[in-house]
Amino acid sequence: MLLEVEGVGKRYGRRGTPANDGVNLTVEAGQVYGLLGHNGAGKTTLVNQIVGLIRPDRGSIRIDGRDVVADPSFARRACSIQPQSQVPINGLTPRHAIETLGRLRGGDREIVRVQAARLVDALDLGEWRDTDGARLSGGVRRLVSFCMAAVEPGRIVILDEPTNDVDPVRRRLLWAQVRLLADRGAAVLLVTHNVIEAERSVDRLAILDHGRVLAEGTPTELKAGIAEELRLELVLDPEAEAIETPQFAGPHAVVGNRIVATVPARLAGEAATWARDLCRAGRIEEFSLSPATLEDVYVALVASTTAPTSTFTVSSEEETDVRAA
Repeated sequence: MLLEVEGVGKRYGRRGTPANDGVNLTVEAGQVYGLLGHNGAGKTTLVNQIVGLIRPDRGSIRIDGRDVVADPSFARRACSIQPQSQVPINGLTPRHAIETLGRLRGGDREIVRVQAARLVDALDLGEWRDTDGARLSGGVRRLVSFCMAAVEPGRIVILDEPTNDVDPVRRRLLWAQVRLLADRGAAVLLVTHNVIEAERSVDRLAILDHGRVLAEGTPTELKAGIAEELRLELVLDPEAEAIETPQFAGPHAVVGNRIVATVPARLAGEAATWARDLCRAGRIEEFSLSPATLEDVYVALVASTTAPTSTFTVSSEEETDVRAA
C-alpha cells in the first residue's frame, strides 16, 4: 500500500473542535482516491498532515512504509501537490512556471521541457503559454497550477479542488490528465466538495464530515445502500411560495432554484403525482425522477449526523444548502 493513514487526529486548541478525529484510509499506486466533504470537513488539514506541514496529535501516516510524521521531509519529496489556493506566478509565464517546478523537483531539463509542452497542449493552454501570470484568468491559473504538480509527479499527487474556476471543456481535459497520472503509477489523492465530479472520476473515496470518515468505498459500493431509492428533482418557480417536502422524501438539498430529495422506488407513483400537482398549480416549473446518485448518499450520510436545523455546504457546480428533512 503506497499511502496508509491510521487513527490520525488533530485538535486546534485545548478545547477546540477536532480538525480530524480517527481518520483511517489507504491509497494504492495507480488509484484515484477522493476525499469528499463540505468546507471545514477536515480535508485540507488531512492533506497538510500527509505532506508533513501539520503534525497530527495522534495516529500514523506512512508512505511506502515510511513514517512521515517522524520524517516530514520525506513526505514533501514523495508528494507533489496542487494547493487549494492559487499559486503565485506573477512575473512568470505558464511555460516558465511549469518547467521551473519540474526542475526543482529534480527532473531532467529536457524531459521536463517536453512534459511541460505536452501538458500545455493537452489542456489547451497554448495561447497563454508565454503570457505573464498576472494577466491570466483564475481558471487558467488553476490549470497551470495542476501542470506544476503533474510535470514531475511525486509517488503521490495531491490535487486540492483542482477544477475551481475551470471552464467545462477544460475540466474534461483535466480529468483525462488525472487519469493518466494514475495509469502511469502515481497515487492521486483528489480533494473536492464537488460530488458529481467525484462520482465520475475516482476509483475509491472517503466521505468526511467534522473530521471523521463517515463512509469509504467505490462509488458503486457507496450507492448500494440506496439501490432501492430514486432521485426526485424539482425546479422551483422563483415567484411561488416555499414548498414543504412530503414525509415520503428523505433528506433533501436546496441547490439554487432546485430541490433534490430521495424517495423509495416503491413510492415513485406517489412522488410523481405529488410533483405533477405542483406543476399544474404553477409552484414548480418541472420535475424529474431518476436513479439515486452519490450526491444523494452524501446528503443522507451528512444529514444523519447533523441536527435538523443545521445547514452546511456540499455542492456540485454551485454552493448547496443541505437540511435534514
